[in-house]
Amino acid sequence: MPHAVVTGASSGIGEAIVSRLLEQGWRVTGLSRSKVVRDAPAFESVCVDLSDSVALADTLTTLPGPDEVIHAEGMMAAAPLGKLTADVSQQLWQLHVLAAETLVNHFAPQMSHGGRIVIIGSRTSRGAAGRSQYVATKAALVGMVRSWAAELAPRGITANVVAPGATQTPMLNAPGRSSSPPNMPPIGRLIEPREVAALVGFVLSADAAAITGQELVMCGGASLK
Repeated sequence: MPHAVVTGASSGIGEAIVSRLLEQGWRVTGLSRSKVVRDAPAFESVCVDLSDSVALADTLTTLPGPDEVIHAEGMMAAAPLGKLTADVSQQLWQLHVLAAETLVNHFAPQMSHGGRIVIIGSRTSRGAAGRSQYVATKAALVGMVRSWAAELAPRGITANVVAPGATQTPMLNAPGRSSSPPNMPPIGRLIEPREVAALVGFVLSADAAAITGQELVMCGGASLK
């Protein structure tokens, strides 16, 4: 039974990924700040604040090595120039970039041929007005994952970013994004978390062994504008 570690397991995209993997017969360790209760013997909930790098590093030492690592935990913050704060920048960097680095730095040396690393990014990684702090972290993830992909390719381990556009998750209603509401994509609806989970599922599959170092965008056509 393959084993995956999934962050952000309590809601949104992370929750959808956990559900999909369990349906496919995986063993899943879900990391989140709050306890997740599921009627699934193959699921283990581990409570940890991913923005606390010391606590995260300590927690990882208690977990068995996974076949796949999926970092889906995230937060949104939006502010125009003149309103940017160092505290928000640090929170975003810790949760998106440093947490991903901590996870992969710990687990990658233990992973075997066929292992997968998937980081949930954002289609805004190329830039979005009023979201520079958030965008900066998502852009950093792309460069970091591409570097990991080059390093891990000889070992048969892939690393990719799955970058959705506006997705129907609780993050859409986060207070920190009130100054920059989501735009409806050309398909006329928001992306569903299960759709993102399906793309992640493919990237984890044996059929995706030749896909590595990529930013795979799912945006409902928003990038066509």
